[in-house]
Amino acid sequence: MKKLIIIAALLISSCTKESIIPQTDCNCGRIVSDNVYDYSVVIRNKCSGNDMKFYMIQSDWMRAYVGIDWCITGYGKW
Repeated sequence: MKKLIIIAALLISSCTKESIIPQTDCNCGRIVSDNVYDYSVVIRNKCSGNDMKFYMIQSDWMRAYVGIDWCITGYGKW
């Protein structure tokens, strides 16, 4: 009976183990260009590699330099 309980515990614990995969934030990427006329930036997504243009308010745009990483919240994955 003791062996049966130990085997059952090992089977249950092996089924519930998950490999540890680092979660990346797929709402982030590198700013590849900006536009002063409409306060927009183009960001290349670090997960998909897609480029997307985002319009910003002036105060955010002033801190968003080409070449830095920037995260966009509330948009979803692109």
